[in-house]
Amino acid sequence: MKADPELPSLFEHHRAELLRFVAARTGDVAEAEDILQELWLRASAAPAATVEHWRGYLFRAANNLVIDRVRARRRRECRDRAWTESVHGAALGTGEVADPVDAPDLALEADQEAQRLARAIAALPDGARRVFELHKIDGLSHGAVAARLGISKSGVEKHMAVAMKHLRRALAD
Repeated sequence: MKADPELPSLFEHHRAELLRFVAARTGDVAEAEDILQELWLRASAAPAATVEHWRGYLFRAANNLVIDRVRARRRRECRDRAWTESVHGAALGTGEVADPVDAPDLALEADQEAQRLARAIAALPDGARRVFELHKIDGLSHGAVAARLGISKSGVEKHMAVAMKHLRRALAD
């Protein structure tokens, strides 16, 4: 089934209102624009027969995308904090000052770890590497990566699974 042929005009009609709605929830107009782009992709893929009230659908979907972004940001911050604490010790995560004598060693270890990671990413298969870089490094959502590369969201997820499997193996050695 195809999307409702009236969707482009409905989306444009409600775009300013949707932008204010999303910007008020995110506090960032640029992020709100990104969310509206993702919303357009989702709405245009929705079969017309399954959506009776497009305005309600658009606002609910926009709110869900905002919630997804907030959750992803929290997970990313927790993951980054845990990694920082595991690499640099719990003292750095609590705001305590680490022993200055250890600082060069910590910097060297962090640099070596970053080099290992860069080599592991470079060794990924091309498709998995492009998807990994767009998602993890550039911060694009799976939907945005799929749209940029012209593949399905499922394809993005499969490439990410391949990338993560390769990286786990490479970094475990």
